[in-house]
Amino acid sequence: MIEVVVHGRGGQGAVTLAILLAKAAGLEGKWVQAFPAFGVERRGAPVKAFCRIDNQPIQLRCQVRNPEWRVVLDESLLGLLEQDGAKKVVNGKGGDYNFDATGLALEVLGKPVVNTAMLGYFAKVSGLVGLDAILEALKEVFSGKLLELNQEVVKRAYGAE
Repeated sequence: MIEVVVHGRGGQGAVTLAILLAKAAGLEGKWVQAFPAFGVERRGAPVKAFCRIDNQPIQLRCQVRNPEWRVVLDESLLGLLEQDGAKKVVNGKGGDYNFDATGLALEVLGKPVVNTAMLGYFAKVSGLVGLDAILEALKEVFSGKLLELNQEVVKRAYGAE
């Protein structure tokens, strides 16, 4: 089983990222879970969301404690992360894999909502889900122009060096 923790701030789309990751993996025939850790929900407050992916049914019903991956939507959260062996994919600097998701989101979406940019980049570096599955999963969450823009963000992030 692969476990992922998404760290973000309220309004950045951490929960949506975990849900989209799970939907994409589910479309590829895997068993999945995606759920948030609820606390003080307000824009800008630290938020965590979790995703589990496996080739067999998942029996666990608890928070992820020893993830293989941490996706960090705001590099200012790095100091709050548990120190473990998880690979870190960071919007900014300071991780094992670093990507300017904010720049891409501002360029394409016109606002700093970085979840789909980080999903595309995370999918590429982790190899957990394919691009086609992510693009399909986006259709379950977005529609119209917002779908088109987020698909563009994912494609560009997935193709980033």
